[in-house]
Amino acid sequence: MAQVSNKRGKKQETNSGSGIVLNPIVLVQRALQGRMFLTLEFFKRYWLYVVAATVMMLMYISNKYVYQSDMAKLGNLKTVLNNASTDYVDASSKYNSRILESQMKSYIDSMGIDLNISKEPPYKLSSTENEEL
Repeated sequence: MAQVSNKRGKKQETNSGSGIVLNPIVLVQRALQGRMFLTLEFFKRYWLYVVAATVMMLMYISNKYVYQSDMAKLGNLKTVLNNASTDYVDASSKYNSRILESQMKSYIDSMGIDLNISKEPPYKLSSTENEEL
C-alpha cells in the first residue's frame, strides 16, 4: 500500500496495483454518485465489521422471530387457561349444588320428614284475586 496526497495535501492509502482509494469518505461519495464502492479491497480492510454487522442482523431477525412465536404461544395458552377456568367453575358449581342437595335430602330423611324433590317449578300464591304476578 502506498500513500498518495490529494489536492488538499491529505494523505490517503491506495492500493498500488489499482489506485483505489480506501478512505471511508471517498466510499460514501462513490455510493452517492452511483459508482461501485463494495470492492474486494473494501471487504479485505473491513471484513471484521462486515461479519459483525451480518451476525448482529441475523441475531436481530432470529430474536424477533422467537419473540413473535412466543407471543403466539402465550396467546394460545391464555385461551386454554380461560377455557379451563370456565370449565372448573362450571364443574365446581354443579358439584356443590349436588352435594348440598344430597346432604339436605339425607338430613330430611334422617328426621323422618316425608318431603320429595318437586319435578315442577314453584308457583306464586296470592291471597286475593286482584294481585298480579
